Amino acid sequence: MDKNNIALISSIKFWKHEIKISPVEGGITNKNYLINDGPKKYFVRIGDDIPEHLVFRNNEIQASNAAAKIGVGPELLFHDKSIQVFDFINGKTFNSNDIKKNLEEVTKLIKKVHVKIPDQLIGQSVIFWVFYVIKNYKNFLERNKSSYIKILPDLLKKSIKLEGIGSPFDIVFSHNDLLPANFIQNKNGIWLIDWEYAGFNTPLFDLGGLASNNEFTEKEEEGLLENYFEKKLSSELFIKYKAIKCASLLRETMWSMVSEITSNIDFDYKSYTADNLSKFNKVFNEEFKIN
Repeated sequence: MDKNNIALISSIKFWKHEIKISPVEGGITNKNYLINDGPKKYFVRIGDDIPEHLVFRNNEIQASNAAAKIGVGPELLFHDKSIQVFDFINGKTFNSNDIKKNLEEVTKLIKKVHVKIPDQLIGQSVIFWVFYVIKNYKNFLERNKSSYIKILPDLLKKSIKLEGIGSPFDIVFSHNDLLPANFIQNKNGIWLIDWEYAGFNTPLFDLGGLASNNEFTEKEEEGLLENYFEKKLSSELFIKYKAIKCASLLRETMWSMVSEITSNIDFDYKSYTADNLSKFNKVFNEEFKIN
């Protein structure tokens, strides 16, 4: 375990007893820990702002608090510059099969996030605009002499095409990182965690991200969209959805390209980049190939 993180966790004025600290494996952005404080358990996230990824902890804290207020996220009990302490949810962390088995309830949860969280926000919020994020990553990669520099102009050209197809846009408050492991189920329902990328965005980004992260079939995607929008799916909406879903794959690819340069977490970002780039190119070439 990281000695600096252990010292930071131990130093905060929150604990009531001598604590036991256990690392939680699997995170590829932050360091996460399970804390036993006497009879109580807590979940701790450690991470500073990550400007290259447009991650700012003040925004994450506000979104986490709003999620708790509407009953979709755990309560944030303590936070400081680099540390957040959450109420521990004792439940099952989802995989892709769990998402599909509980899709109706998951869809309702996502829609609740989109509609209800803005009612609970206080002060400044952010927009997580996928096409700006892609441009920001391109600029960062160029400035830092990434090994992917030669393909960046082509990726930006494709992004601009997708933005045109996807417009005009509805705007909601989105989670923007709907990996299956960010859903936890217990007897009280399904919870959504990890709000560091939260911000205003098109709802199609969350829906597309959910589908691509969980390998939905086209039929499952159609059902997702019809359940979310509560109407028969039109061909116009479906092509807009596909464009944003494709953009979400490009954003994930470029996120990993940047992480190859900046992250000190022990994770094979290079393989992750290659996998996501392959997925993006496959979808783009099948649906939106530029002549």
